[in-house]
Amino acid sequence: MGGSSSHGSGSAADFQSSSRPGWRGREREWAAVARALRAATEGRGGVLLVEGQMGMGKSRLLHEAAEVAEHTGFAVLRGTADELSQMMPLMPLISALGESPHALLTGMAVSDVLDLRLLMTEQLRSRLEGRAAQGPVLVTLDDLHWADSTTMLALRTLAADLTSYPLVWMLALTRGSGDDPPRLDRLFEALERDGATPVRLGPLADDAVALIVEDVLQASPGPDVLALSGATGGNPFLLVELLGKINEEGAVQIDGGHARLAWAELPWVRAITRKRLDGLAAPTRHMLQVAAILGRSFAVHDLAEMLGEPASRLLPALEEATAAGVLVPSGDLLAFRHDLLRQAVTDAVTPPVRLALRRQAGEMLLNRGGSSVPAAAHLVHSARPGDTRALDGLDRAAREVLCASPQTAADLALRALELTPDDDSHRLARTAAAVDALTVTGRLAEAADLVREALATLPDAKSVELRCKLAVIMLLGGQPGESLAEAEIALVQPDLPPELSGVVELAWFKALIALNEFKRGEERAEGVLADPGRSPDARVGALLLLGHLNFLDGRVEAGLDQFREAVLIASEGSISARLTHPRLLLARILTCMQRLEEAETNIQAAEEEVRGAGHTPYAANPAFFRARLRLVAGRMDDASVEAQTGLALAEEFGTHAFELFGYAVLAIVAVRTGDIAAATRHIDRYRSEQAALGLRFGSLWGLWALALFAEATGGPGAAKEMLESTDRERRMWLLVVEPPSAAWMTRIALMTGDRESAEEVVEAAERLKRDNPGFPVLAAAADHARGLLDGDSARLSRAAASYRDPWSRASASEDLGALLGSTAGAPDTDAAVLCLEQALEGYDRVGALRDVARVRARLRRLGVRRRHWTYSERPSTGWGSLTETEGTVASLVAHGLTNRQVATRMFLSPHTVSFHLRQVFRKLGIGSRVELARLAAELAPEENEVPTSSSPDRTRRSRPR
Repeated sequence: MGGSSSHGSGSAADFQSSSRPGWRGREREWAAVARALRAATEGRGGVLLVEGQMGMGKSRLLHEAAEVAEHTGFAVLRGTADELSQMMPLMPLISALGESPHALLTGMAVSDVLDLRLLMTEQLRSRLEGRAAQGPVLVTLDDLHWADSTTMLALRTLAADLTSYPLVWMLALTRGSGDDPPRLDRLFEALERDGATPVRLGPLADDAVALIVEDVLQASPGPDVLALSGATGGNPFLLVELLGKINEEGAVQIDGGHARLAWAELPWVRAITRKRLDGLAAPTRHMLQVAAILGRSFAVHDLAEMLGEPASRLLPALEEATAAGVLVPSGDLLAFRHDLLRQAVTDAVTPPVRLALRRQAGEMLLNRGGSSVPAAAHLVHSARPGDTRALDGLDRAAREVLCASPQTAADLALRALELTPDDDSHRLARTAAAVDALTVTGRLAEAADLVREALATLPDAKSVELRCKLAVIMLLGGQPGESLAEAEIALVQPDLPPELSGVVELAWFKALIALNEFKRGEERAEGVLADPGRSPDARVGALLLLGHLNFLDGRVEAGLDQFREAVLIASEGSISARLTHPRLLLARILTCMQRLEEAETNIQAAEEEVRGAGHTPYAANPAFFRARLRLVAGRMDDASVEAQTGLALAEEFGTHAFELFGYAVLAIVAVRTGDIAAATRHIDRYRSEQAALGLRFGSLWGLWALALFAEATGGPGAAKEMLESTDRERRMWLLVVEPPSAAWMTRIALMTGDRESAEEVVEAAERLKRDNPGFPVLAAAADHARGLLDGDSARLSRAAASYRDPWSRASASEDLGALLGSTAGAPDTDAAVLCLEQALEGYDRVGALRDVARVRARLRRLGVRRRHWTYSERPSTGWGSLTETEGTVASLVAHGLTNRQVATRMFLSPHTVSFHLRQVFRKLGIGSRVELARLAAELAPEENEVPTSSSPDRTRRSRPR
């Protein structure tokens, strides 16, 4: 492909142009681009994944798309990754927006931020949302095979979360280098699963080659010309290079509009690019070889300094290289016209010389002072073992990029460590730096292996810091048993530094909490709290452990007080204390007690803390705790979405400690909706993750999911067997963690003829009620269980009126109806039917279809067959198919709010809002916010009001069809 192109009037008709002179053989690929651009003019977003080998026209395709888009009113943002900028976080995206990393963070307090990726991605999201809200936007990002890992993470998030905007992404990478980045492969695979369109540029067909030959030579090609052109293998760049060269050298004769070769022997076509360079003067070739080391684009003053010449003396060589079409201007820089030209120049330099030149470039950049990151791009390849200055540069660069691109920092630190001799005094510090970077980026297994390798050779006196890090790594990775073991070794070391003792004590307490071994840490925790001189880290850990112990032992108010104190100390304490995020654990207990508004407030605050601190290991956890809260509030669709969001984030950041919550929520939702196949998948995953990682945190409440699943798949006997396989203490703890389980366990015991166990459960539930008068859920649970045991309709009625959880309220109504309908000798059928209908309506509201079916069967046995408009009959498409949350999201978006504004209004994350919006689009058969606004405008005015909020405990109202 070559030659110029002109655009018409700037209308959407330009989208159809795909065979202009010099633009041949790409009709199918251009059609994909045209569809995406046309869809954006109608308000729909899209992602195009452009792949191909070097020279296949990827950059040209992006350029043509950008030109057409600009002529049709798009805002066009163009960015390119580069070999030497891959150390600079988010550079392709930031340059596309025309900003700097500093500008992206202006006005933000980042002094204590561990990881800037979350904040920077949020800033990019905000800017892109703002652009797309004004009209269609095209973002082209070229050469992503050179992109840094933070760019890939941001693209994975932004492409998914901004699909509702008229925003088209064109992401291009070069294939065939033999070392395609695995992270980029995973990104493209994930985007394609989410609906991105692959645009794979292969060799041109013969007819397209013939058309390009005719375009360039302005004559019909003869067989010999076509045969030579065919030797390019359909590579457009090589083809145009070949045609230009043979035409320039007079090797083509044109007679009567027909072109033929004038010479019998011509050079091998793959040598054409090499031949272009060989025709240059020796000084120009040497200058280009140095320039190629500096990157595809470079500053003239850098080139002059590398050559030790003033820039004025380079003018003749630069003019020759530009005239030959090797170099072209690129803003304030010069650039190689194509990567194949730069590759040909680089290939002419022997590997030892290339290394020496890269070392020189790195030294030059280090000598300038300022950031070490540009120099590191050279030093990472050219530094040799023991090269003190180069290793110091890599150390500084790793520290610079740690917050914004921990993946890059990890790679730099590992490279520095690889080049550090075993007896070097800097080896321990470099090991610690590499471990920190690997931990932040979620490469926990590598971090742990690196620590263990160092511990095998270090004396105890020098290993204590690394051992403390290992305890934290194991905890983040969801392996509390190993974390506990490492923490205990560190705690007995003599002269443990004060700054480490608090951190490792905190890890020790948290590991015990995750293992549910609370009593094992009770004495130490009390000792910490009795000593006013202990660090905030240790005090937070002690309070959290004792808070759990008090709560589970039935002293609920005392436990809540300790959690609240932990929140207060952490907010005023050290960074490590704040990063414990005790608000999440407080929210968990509040959710158990069905204090949902306070729980929601704490989850929201914790989410802001996680994002503000850049604490990526906790990025997934607010979603898990919010999923549990939504389940208690009877919003099962929302609970499922939050759980899936949490699991996706945990996978993205490599942290698994809280995953059991996610799988348990999904399993309970599946059981209640009657999807046993899905429930089986989630329970299997729950068990496999627990076994593989030794996960315990969340397993107390997970016992509830396992019990419900056992009853759904094997009946009361299977449920009883599962419960009995768990020790008695844990079964009793479940009564506090999930109060409605008291009635469920009582019912299972009675159905299996085990009245003694039923009495034990009821007595424990009533003790909790008696000891905790300020918690209505415990009173309702005790009344429900006692009502089942004694056949006491008054207690069941009181429980049905007291529960705040809609599912539990329906359960109590069902039990009351069943009792009234079966009372020996004098069944009260009318009252029984009324109660069962109330149960049916309650189950129906929350979508508990399995329970709905059971209650309907009870009603049929009482002779009732009336029809109900129910949740289960909700249509699968259209406005009537939307859940309450989906309807709220749809209404807010239709009224012009951005995803971030909707998230703030509804106490959700932007990821969750995006998930809901995709569901809305699917159900309504649309693909843009414009279409959504149009559909919303067609609704009756009273249905088209802007919702003010989404209450945590609001349940979905049934919709008649």
